[in-house]
Amino acid sequence: MNHTSRSNTRRPRPSGGYGRQRPRDSFGGPRQGGPRGRSNGGRPSGEFALPVTVTPGLDPVEAFQDLEMPAPLKSTLARQGLTTPSAIQAATLPNSLAGRDVLGRSRTGSGKTLAFGLALLARLDGRDAEPHHPLAVVLAPTRELAQQVTESLMPYARSVRVRMTTVVGGMPIHRQARALRQGVDLVVATPGRLIDLMERGDCVLDQVEATVLDEADQMTDMGFMPQVTRILQEVPGDGQRLLFSATLDRNVDQLVRRFLDDPVVHSVDPSEGAVTTMEHHLMHVSHADKQATATRIAARDGRVIMFLDTKHAVDRMARQLLESGVRAAPLHGGRSQSQRTRTLKQFKEGTVTALIATNVAARGIHVDDLDLVVNVDPPTDHKDYLHRGGRTARAGQSGNVVTLVLPSQRRGMARMMQQARIDARSTQVHAEDPELARVTGAQEPSGVPVVLPREREDQPRRGPRRGGHGGYRGGNGQGGQGGHRSRRPRRAPSGAAPQRAAD
Repeated sequence: MNHTSRSNTRRPRPSGGYGRQRPRDSFGGPRQGGPRGRSNGGRPSGEFALPVTVTPGLDPVEAFQDLEMPAPLKSTLARQGLTTPSAIQAATLPNSLAGRDVLGRSRTGSGKTLAFGLALLARLDGRDAEPHHPLAVVLAPTRELAQQVTESLMPYARSVRVRMTTVVGGMPIHRQARALRQGVDLVVATPGRLIDLMERGDCVLDQVEATVLDEADQMTDMGFMPQVTRILQEVPGDGQRLLFSATLDRNVDQLVRRFLDDPVVHSVDPSEGAVTTMEHHLMHVSHADKQATATRIAARDGRVIMFLDTKHAVDRMARQLLESGVRAAPLHGGRSQSQRTRTLKQFKEGTVTALIATNVAARGIHVDDLDLVVNVDPPTDHKDYLHRGGRTARAGQSGNVVTLVLPSQRRGMARMMQQARIDARSTQVHAEDPELARVTGAQEPSGVPVVLPREREDQPRRGPRRGGHGGYRGGNGQGGQGGHRSRRPRRAPSGAAPQRAAD
């Protein structure tokens, strides 16, 4: 395929779906906020001055029924029990439905998926993409976030018969290519796998009308800036661009300046600062007592996500917890996608009660009623701390974030809390401390080793059975995440379970 970079000049573009045509100003005009290097005027450290919108945006709405979008979407919202939009949804949807570029920032768990997803689905209502040529793309930094976006939007996509597929690494690329060959309207993708499919000629972006960058700051932090830039250069210059994130830093500034045209800017939550329903605890422990303290927390009644720095440490702790009688499972980038998908499913269902993870779980994971996150190893910066903690106290629920702090880590944690603008409660504890039990529910594990159910791909491969084939029989793998069969009349694939959007 032709990978020649397109001009960044933005042409007047049609509204393309629901909504009104908006006035377009030429791209590349002066940005407000002053040159870099000056005082940030009280902005959180590392953030850029948000651009000032030239063409005024539309006012927020008070109810989903007030939005100009297809009736099936409104009916699905009502069936999901959603009548009042969150702050970020109320502020951005009127403008994204009208075809405007949008730059939105709000804390994790505030409803960003529906904030961009409803606008995309309204735009695609009644459309029919050609094979290999999707009409809209959502880029996400991790497989877990991409799959959660798909699951969250699936019931709404079905209602307007929009065909979706998820393309991520760690899953068979030929199944994803087959889905694109059959024709999909909306692709939810990680940048690397999407480029793989572009280079194979399986995905051509010349008809994309709307592109979403979800958690753009994490994509740039993970080194995806070249891939994201390349993808945005491949989509038509007159398309709609929606950028959503919980934090906005200097790397995101480059994308905003280069690819967003007079965006409507909404920052409904600060990047730093505690969520009012979230409590933060720095629990100071000794080296000798740290493992016992973490084990008792993991043995609590109820689920917990526990973060560690490395894949090796995650695997080791998960094994130790299983031996102690805790239903624990590891989650990190070294595990196969099928293992990661199954572990998350088991955690959400309660089969696993302690999810032991690296930062791969810091974004894109929503679990209802999760009230505790523990940093067994403190994160390296305040953004990681905020996103780890954002797995709890979601959608107005309450929760605790606990960090186990060794003596050598005290100064660094104090500095991190200052950067995050969080007032955390500091306590010296030991494994059997009543305060530890009060805050976390820590208790003595049973000591009876636990064996979790495993699926076939984790079992040792056996030799060929008599009269059969060796190895594993083919199938649809992850229930349609990598693709689906074409159906008429058009409807979305049924591989992912409907789930209420929360991030």
